Amino acid sequence: MVELRPGARFQSTVCATEVIVVKGTGPTELTCGGEPMVPAGSAERAGEPSADASEGTLLGKRYGDGDETVEVLCTKAGEGSLALAGVAMAVKVTKPLPASD
Repeated sequence: MVELRPGARFQSTVCATEVIVVKGTGPTELTCGGEPMVPAGSAERAGEPSADASEGTLLGKRYGDGDETVEVLCTKAGEGSLALAGVAMAVKVTKPLPASD
């Protein structure tokens, strides 16, 4: 379990993925590659992502849960996929800007 708060940075222990929390508060289980994420700079990489959690993350993309209560920004891409409390997080779709004619 990690304590989410906007601005908090986390890293994966099984791949190169790093994220920063954009939205969300409170304790929850944030995982990458099937293993819990840890505060950035607090652990070395050990192991590999599990086969069912190895879709990868994309640099600069925002990931959110289905309820839109938590949102993270990927600051370093990796091989593992993100999940919140066991549910996969999806890349957030950007909203098109209105035409300015």
